[in-house]
Parts: sequence; structure tokens; C-alpha cells
Amino acid sequence: MKPIDFDKLTEAARHVALNSYCPYSRYRVGAALLADNGMIYTGCNVENASYGLTVCAERAAMMNAVADGVRGFRALVVTAGAQARPGMPCGSCRQVLSEFCTPDMPVLCATLDGSGSVQTTLGELLPHGFSKLDVEG
Repeated sequence: MKPIDFDKLTEAARHVALNSYCPYSRYRVGAALLADNGMIYTGCNVENASYGLTVCAERAAMMNAVADGVRGFRALVVTAGAQARPGMPCGSCRQVLSEFCTPDMPVLCATLDGSGSVQTTLGELLPHGFSKLDVEG
């Protein structure tokens, strides 16, 4: 298996963040999800005046991949924030990611301006997530 090219993923996430629709928060977010098949799926945040209908970049990337029939993933890069303080996936995104990704999947959170980053894993972000086992019993 090829090593993960975090620079390429970060570039893809930063590029798609430019398409973000964020007139309310003015907080651009981009995500790049590396599938097991080597494809990169991207997404950006799309806000709505009814805030609960806003779609986060991470979930947009995941939905793009799932719509393409992909169910296995190797890594995620999220770009947001500035001044060495990267944005992190929200709780909803962490839970959706856990549906398709393993707890040891690397997650890199980087600022849009390149001033900082934090690398972690999905399991560290969501240590006790709701799982299929909880539903299936």
C-alpha cells in the first residue's frame, strides 16, 4: 500500500475550501478524504440561514465518496482556521466518519494559511462513538 501523501491531501482540502459557502460564519472549511482505492474525495462547508441545515466539509466529502460506492478510507485532512489554530471536525462529523473509518485512521487538521497543524486519529477524536454494534445488538 502506498504511503499517505498528506501534502497532496492538504492541497486538495485547501483548494476545495475556496468553494465554501459561508456567508454567516465566514469560516471556510475544506476536507479531503483518501479512499482505500487511492481516490481523493473532497467537500466544503455549505451554510444555511437555518443553521441546523448546514453541511460540514467532512460530511460533504464522505457523502461524495459513499455516493461513488466507496466504503473504505485511509486518511482525512481538514483545513480550517488560522493563526496556528486549526479547526477540528465537529461531533456530528466524527460520528459519521466512524461509520466508515477505523479508529486508527489518521486525521490531519491544518490551518488554511499553513501556520499550524495537528495530527491525530479518529479514535482519539471520538473515543466512545455510537457504533453499528449498538444498533444491531
